[in-house]
Amino acid sequence: MESLKKMGENAAAVKYGLQKLPADKKNQAMIAVADAIIADSSLIIQENEKDIAKGVEKGMHPGLIDRLRLTAERIEQMAEGLRKVAALPDPVGEVLETMERPNGLKIKKCRVPMGVIGIIYESRPNVTADAFGLCFKSGNAVILKGGSDAICSNTAITDCIRKALRTQDVEEDAIQMIRSTDRAVAQEFMRLKEYVDLLIPRGGAGLIRSVVENSTIPVIETGTGNCHIYVDETADIEMAVSIIINAKTQRIGVCNACESLVIHESVKEKLLPVLADKLKEHHVEIRGDEKVRQVIDCTAAAEEDFGTEYLDYIISMKTVSSIDEAIAHINRYNTRHSESIITKNRENAEKFLNEVDAACVYVNASTRFTDGFEFGFGAEIGISTQKLHARGPMGLRELTSYKYEIVGEGQIR
Repeated sequence: MESLKKMGENAAAVKYGLQKLPADKKNQAMIAVADAIIADSSLIIQENEKDIAKGVEKGMHPGLIDRLRLTAERIEQMAEGLRKVAALPDPVGEVLETMERPNGLKIKKCRVPMGVIGIIYESRPNVTADAFGLCFKSGNAVILKGGSDAICSNTAITDCIRKALRTQDVEEDAIQMIRSTDRAVAQEFMRLKEYVDLLIPRGGAGLIRSVVENSTIPVIETGTGNCHIYVDETADIEMAVSIIINAKTQRIGVCNACESLVIHESVKEKLLPVLADKLKEHHVEIRGDEKVRQVIDCTAAAEEDFGTEYLDYIISMKTVSSIDEAIAHINRYNTRHSESIITKNRENAEKFLNEVDAACVYVNASTRFTDGFEFGFGAEIGISTQKLHARGPMGLRELTSYKYEIVGEGQIR
């Protein structure tokens, strides 16, 4: 296995060449990678099954097994994600702003690649392909550190990508994967500041906290998702039930799933019996406050329930007497990811949009749409829950920086 220093040197050696690749060359290479992933799908699934077997043997939670599992359909989605990214406009070289100073200096603000991006992620092997596609199209080299739970899957996907790049006469070190599962290696990776320009953790709260606290490389946090839906006093009950069921049960092991419900007390009698029956069909456990339990039979919610990302068939419920109380509750317990209001009241919708502190705020829609593919980005590196540089789904533009180009005619100061 190559040393981390050598991997850093490899990435640094190819990054300037990647920045100069024309858009059509990048797109052609990405289509070739997408085709190769489909062609190698049987091998990739075979390797993924090894990871699944180990996960089951270790007693991994079903929600995490779901994140880990690759199927023919999910591999096709990975390939389609690459094709979608290839079809997007190339961000590199985009002119963001132009100006001319009184002294005649002409200034352009232009989009440029970051350089080398490091990504540390857990049990989602589809991230391997997504990360390559977005980093490559935006002109960056990428070094990946996946979790031990998905090592066989990630290795198979990375090898497939590198093989396809060779067929396109593109430097295969555009993507490198750290194959050691030793946590000490991850710690060393976080200090590879000499070579890595940006580090992105993607996973649970523990991983993200470790990277933020230990990295000497600038970090973008892709946070956990304790996402809420607030059912306002004017909500369409049928719409509310449909949205909540989708947001909670369509996939439980994802960061944009609804984990907590906030209900205006005036609609609890109409909403809760219907909603509880629907949630029961999906085997969802309800943990409610006292007013919820006055209407339906459910588990009593503890304080910590309101701040928990379950990634499970569990939902907490809190009643409030006003939209202000709902917003205050959400801003206290959320993780700045995705929040939604169900309402017919335009003023309340605007208030919610303006005052809820989150990367993505919805009106009358499921939180499950917080996703790079759904936003038209082709794919995403993750959902940034911070406010510096990038926020929300991180697509191509979020993986670039900018520089100023200044042209003069002999001006001196």
